[in-house]
Amino acid sequence: MKHWPLPNSYFDEIPRNGSPGSFWEDRNDRFHCGVDLYAPNGSPVLAIDGGKILDIGVFTNPNENTYWNESFYVIVKSSEGIIYKYAELESVDVKLGQIVISGHILGKVGTAINIEKVTSKDPFYIRELIYKNQLAMLHLEIYKAPIMEVRPYSGGNFLGTYRPSSLLDPNIYLVGITKNKRDESNFRI
Repeated sequence: MKHWPLPNSYFDEIPRNGSPGSFWEDRNDRFHCGVDLYAPNGSPVLAIDGGKILDIGVFTNPNENTYWNESFYVIVKSSEGIIYKYAELESVDVKLGQIVISGHILGKVGTAINIEKVTSKDPFYIRELIYKNQLAMLHLEIYKAPIMEVRPYSGGNFLGTYRPSSLLDPNIYLVGITKNKRDESNFRI
């Protein structure tokens, strides 16, 4: 059974095409590689599907972009060869190489944007997140294996003009796993 990745999410729906935080949202000079699901800072992030932890690392870093806080990512590869990238985490609760089951807590939602460092010269979508007070989120990307290199890439955005063939629309994998349909008694830690 697959799990909704963010039991404390504010919204029951996935951002739809063209809306802020949606998959392949056109951000003028970049395209969004995943979907953003909003929840209170520190909320648990659950594995949608079971698999092996392939990678853990830094996702956003203030040394790369001044308005970012440090946040982390976890990559899980399912037995079907689907690769889930859970990002903008404030903390990680798994280890590299670990096998997890669906519903396992991978980490906690973080706040990737440092609002004190955002200026009028920064991208509009960043300023809009501040205006809407949507700062804490799970950024979710999904890929099919093998992953072709997704570069140039920065903070969940593809800086090129074409969509990489290994990058999948997370909506396809999240439809049917809505927050309303989840059974909290089945969450596994």
